[in-house]
Parts: sequence; structure tokens; C-alpha cells
Amino acid sequence: MSICQYRSEMINNNNEDDECREIKLVKHLGHSLPEVGSLSDLIRELNKLFESDNVNVDLVHYVMKTYKSNPVEWKKFAKFDRFRYTRNLVDNGNGKYNLMLLCWGEGQGSGIHDHANSHCFMKMLQGSLEEIRFAWPEKEESELGEIGRTRLNLNEVCYINDSLGLHRVENVSSYDTAISLHLYCPPYDRCTVFNQKNGKKTSSTVTFYSMFGKKNKEIEAPIPEDN
Repeated sequence: MSICQYRSEMINNNNEDDECREIKLVKHLGHSLPEVGSLSDLIRELNKLFESDNVNVDLVHYVMKTYKSNPVEWKKFAKFDRFRYTRNLVDNGNGKYNLMLLCWGEGQGSGIHDHANSHCFMKMLQGSLEEIRFAWPEKEESELGEIGRTRLNLNEVCYINDSLGLHRVENVSSYDTAISLHLYCPPYDRCTVFNQKNGKKTSSTVTFYSMFGKKNKEIEAPIPEDN
């Protein structure tokens, strides 16, 4: 899957407001931006975008951000586990992407991980999450250096790929759960998890706690450190 080079200028420019970004995106595309009024609209627009092998990541980011969380639409996909966060598949994008709900109990978080050369979009549907980014280890057995920390609130979207570093995501609340909507393109079934103290890395298989609203009965091992 090839990606427009145009995308990195907009997503990673925090000095621009949403209106400026949208104007630039319209000029780049040469047509108006899609309207997303529901989760069904979001899935439909994503499927349209991924019909092509040349996907504009800025437009994916816009579509994800435009959707406004409505619990009535996504509650059937939201399944929690008392011991750790869960990954719940919503749409498989005809094999080109995975769209999923991640459900975070109080105090639950991921390990520090990469994204297997994939693009990751994360949108808050309920509560808030803290994203901590780390630089790739400069040498073996070296401590990972933190390079950024961001609080993601309702309906906000963040983006990461491996060129931007590693990250960990946490629900730091001791009394509120959190739910986030994630898109990974292309999909992957393994990622690398890192030890913050010494940079040691471990390959981890990623699995789904549920698929299309039904719990995955085949899960026996712990859900991996992906998010």
C-alpha cells in the first residue's frame, strides 16, 4: 500500500488549527470533504478510501476525527476484561485495514510497542487516555527515552507510525473506564514490545477479544501488548 507523502506535513503540524488543515486538504484533493454523521458512515467512507492502493493518510485522519462518538452505535462492540484492556474488531476493511474498539479498565495500559510498519489512528470514544512516546533505542540494552506525553480526550484523534517512535497507552484513571477507536493499515498480527529499562524487545502476537460484537471463544493466552 503506497501512501501520499503529503500526509506527514498536516498530521504532525500541531501549530495549525483544524480549519486550516481542512482547507489545505480540500485544495490538495480538489473536491469537498466527506460528511460522517454515524459509525456506519465512518465505515462506509473508510471502505471507499481503501478501495485504492494509494491512500491519503490525512483524509483518513479527517474522517476519523469528524465522527462524533455515539455510545448507542458502538456499545455492542465494547467488551471489557477485569485483568487487562481488550481489542474488539469492528470492521476488517476487506483485508486492507482493521477498525477496532479498545476497552480500558481503570488503571489498565499497554506495554511499549511498535506498529509493525503500519499506520495507527486512535480516537477517544469515552473517557481519556494518556499516550507516552519513546525514541527507538540507540543501542542494545539501553534505556528508552521518553519524547512526548499527551492526554487524549473525547473525540480527539492521534496518529503514529514507526518513523515517529514507539508508544505506550494508559488509562490513568482509578475510577473511570475508557474506550478508544483504532484503525491500523495495513493490518498486522505481530508487533514488538520493549522493556523501558533496558530496551530488550520481545515479539508478541496480537489477537481479538471479540469480533463483530461476539466474544472470541478461541482466546486462551493473554491478549498481547499491542494497542
